[in-house]
Amino acid sequence: MIKVGVIGAAGQMGSEVCKAVEADEELELVARVKHGDPLDDLTKAGTQVAVEFTNHGSAKENALFCLANDMHVVIGTTGFSDSDLSEIEQVANDGNANAFFAPNFALGAVLMMKFAAQAARYFDTAEIIERHHQRKLDAPSGTSLMTARKMNDARGGEPWATMEGETESVKGSRGGDVGGIHIHSLRDPGSVAHQDVILGAPGETLTIRHDSLDRASFMPGVLLAVKKVDSMLGLTVGLEHILDLD
Repeated sequence: MIKVGVIGAAGQMGSEVCKAVEADEELELVARVKHGDPLDDLTKAGTQVAVEFTNHGSAKENALFCLANDMHVVIGTTGFSDSDLSEIEQVANDGNANAFFAPNFALGAVLMMKFAAQAARYFDTAEIIERHHQRKLDAPSGTSLMTARKMNDARGGEPWATMEGETESVKGSRGGDVGGIHIHSLRDPGSVAHQDVILGAPGETLTIRHDSLDRASFMPGVLLAVKKVDSMLGLTVGLEHILDLD
């Protein structure tokens, strides 16, 4: 049995993680850390793997606390900068516990990113539309940023086609630009997590779409990361590293 503690246990994602852990015969939920609770509750309960689903304001410090106290940590909170992840990686490398971070734990979302990267070499333009609930504070989403980076990497430096003379009568209408891919972020009540990748070439478009309709869609990925994190050294970024996608 792996002893699991959940940070952010009263939140929508945290409470879903608690239910999933309790339903898994290989895991034991030993700590529920809510807002205002001391992180020492994790160590007192003998937590081996902590799952972090809070907000960007506290997530990095929570992760660093876990690593400093020899607890593996699975991080689902987004909004981390490259320097944040580098700091977490350094602490993990220097200590006895590992960290796992994924911008999206839905298996379908990982496949969506893989398919988009495969298609990127064959099209001239690409745009991403991502839609989340109104309480998601960071934009664009971590999933859309990772998708764009994977697509750009797959092109090996080949630039995307640009539109000559393009102007915006309303600033921001064309979205944010990540290496030539425009990302448009929507925040709507009733949404969970949704993304369209739209690729274009003369006479055709290809749309790759993923929808998470319920937070239960993230749980298989979270549980898999909890069970695998002890075998991954340092920091691992992305669920694709523990899935067989070949």
